[in-house]
Amino acid sequence: MTIAVRRGDDRFLTEAEGRTTWHSFSFGSHYDASNLGFGAIVALNDEMLPPGTGYDDHVHRDTEIVTWVLEGVLRHTDASGESTVLTAGDVQRISAGDGIVHAERTEPGVRTRFVQTWLRPDEPGGVASYAIERGGTGLVELTTAGLGLGVGDARLLVGRTGTGDLVLPDAPLLHLFVVDGRAALGDRPLATGDAARIVDEGGLTLSVTAPATVAVWAFGT
Repeated sequence: MTIAVRRGDDRFLTEAEGRTTWHSFSFGSHYDASNLGFGAIVALNDEMLPPGTGYDDHVHRDTEIVTWVLEGVLRHTDASGESTVLTAGDVQRISAGDGIVHAERTEPGVRTRFVQTWLRPDEPGGVASYAIERGGTGLVELTTAGLGLGVGDARLLVGRTGTGDLVLPDAPLLHLFVVDGRAALGDRPLATGDAARIVDEGGLTLSVTAPATVAVWAFGT
């Protein structure tokens, strides 16, 4: 039974072409053998993109990609002709399967921030597929079945909550990321950019001391 708090300032940082990306896990040139993932998560990136920037065509395979837009507009396109515009609150799931070539870019004049999680699928290969959950301003809980995610027994709780107590999902593995605001797990204070990796600590309550935006991944039953 453990709760490991990871501070936002300790994340890896990439700055390129105006983009700013904070990495919660080992990523690209920021290799850390002790921080390769948690549960099914292999990457959790907090992205800030200026207007008219982003990522041109690149390849993914055997990866489940979940993108949650916090502000602005993100346009997703792929080589098959798929084109989707995501706005604040939207959650997109991409199952890369045998492989996709896609791009993610902001719109002219619009700064965009999003949190993107990469996860290992239960089974490799298969045909690529997509799903979108159009979001709102409050907390939304998404399940494996609801998103069509290729990771069994996974749940995602995302959104903004006011002050007070938030009961976290009861699961063997929880990953809590504080996008902004202030909260506490018992005597452990959490602020913007902080995360907690929780193992076998069911029934926890997050005390939100200032309105907060959070993303909580739960794995297992």
